[in-house]
Amino acid sequence: IRHVWAMERLHKLKEFSESTPLNRIETGSSRAGIVTSGVAYTYVKEVFPDASILKLGMSYPLPVEKIRSFAKDVDRLFVVEELEPFIEEELKIAGIGCEGKRFWSRLGELNPDIVQKGFAEAGILKSDSVRADAESVIPRPPIFCPGCPHRAVYVALNRLKATVSSDIGCYTLGALPPLSATDTCVEMGASIGVAVGLAHAQGSGKDIVATIGDSTFLHSGMTGLLNAVSSKTGITVVILDNRITAMTGGQHHPGAGKDLYGSTSKQVELAKLCQALGAERIKVIDPYDLKQTQSVLREEMDADTLSVVITNRPCALYPPENRKKVRQIPFAVDPEACIGCHACFRVSCPAIGESGRMTAKGKMQSRIDTELCTGCSVCAQVCPVGAIVRIEGESHA
Repeated sequence: IRHVWAMERLHKLKEFSESTPLNRIETGSSRAGIVTSGVAYTYVKEVFPDASILKLGMSYPLPVEKIRSFAKDVDRLFVVEELEPFIEEELKIAGIGCEGKRFWSRLGELNPDIVQKGFAEAGILKSDSVRADAESVIPRPPIFCPGCPHRAVYVALNRLKATVSSDIGCYTLGALPPLSATDTCVEMGASIGVAVGLAHAQGSGKDIVATIGDSTFLHSGMTGLLNAVSSKTGITVVILDNRITAMTGGQHHPGAGKDLYGSTSKQVELAKLCQALGAERIKVIDPYDLKQTQSVLREEMDADTLSVVITNRPCALYPPENRKKVRQIPFAVDPEACIGCHACFRVSCPAIGESGRMTAKGKMQSRIDTELCTGCSVCAQVCPVGAIVRIEGESHA
């Protein structure tokens, strides 16, 4: 019955799509007509402002007859869309000749330069109008914020050479150099299930770790843990509890103790929740303590049964009112002690960089930007010569 209703609704939507001003025609040159939608429309307008454009504000169901009429008024019809040729194929099925993925890749995002090159290749724009590629610049990959509680966990996992199945969140950055501590990341909530599969393929869960954030765990990780318990898989699950959904802007979740409006609410205790799901080995650690973090992870990775390690430190960025609580006395590099080994660089903190000073052996010394440093101490813990020290008498408070 609902299928019949759905098909009737789809028919009405098709009629609406043909007449709604959401799908509008901007008349221009008849040399080319362009069907596009979303952000791709802005790229087209930037590089080909005098083209005739049919801008789709409602891309499904397509206004096929409106597009057919539009196509009759132009010499060539192009479809500019990102990724798969969804609109292009729908038009070709309807018998409307058009061009699209012949000039634009199905991979990655579009931008004005890519759109411009495609039109130049099609002979619609002059090739000399295409801007030359800029000279290569030093890559600036995204990294953890200063003071991020996830950093030390990935430093430890890298040292322990764990096989890590990660999830979707800020901690996905643990895959990038110099931390390079993630082997696979598929989709939100998949980390524990993938780790279980790896353990079955390997024959044991030894050295296999699933990392998952607190909000992701509450959203779609609990079923994975329940399955790991049920299948008696001896993996190690690390729940990175920073008490916020940081990656998407600092939203609260059931483990934060506040609702979406910021009011106090019932706080889910992750350790008790994991225990209720059947996990028996549960440990809570302070991720700022690198020695403890590495020791506990090593112990749990060696265990024959499933274990859960919960890191317990708030996000260094969200919520904004907590930033002063997170920031402690900052650290600095003692130029008399620094040997230029760059061990501190490998913790991937944006507060650490080159100082411009050289050691007697010609090695570049490090420096710490005290305005960025939150005083988490992870860099000081990895320094082999104790050259990173707190600045006496200085505080962010």
